[in-house]
Amino acid sequence: MFNMGMTELILILVIALVVFGPGKLPEVGKALGKGIQEFRKATSGESAKEETRELKSEVKAEEKK
Repeated sequence: MFNMGMTELILILVIALVVFGPGKLPEVGKALGKGIQEFRKATSGESAKEETRELKSEVKAEEKK
C-alpha cells in the first residue's frame, strides 16, 4: 500500500523539523507514541482488563477497612 523508501522518510522528517522546530519534535514524537499505544490498547481490549483489575483492587482495599 505505502511503498516508502528512505528518501521519502527523510523528506517527511525534514518537513516535520521545519514545521515543529527542533525543540518541539521530541514532544510531538512522544505524544504520537502515546496515541498509538492507547489505540492499540483500545483495539485489543487491554484497557477494559486494566479497569477491571483496578476496580477489583479498590474493592479489596475497601474490604480490608
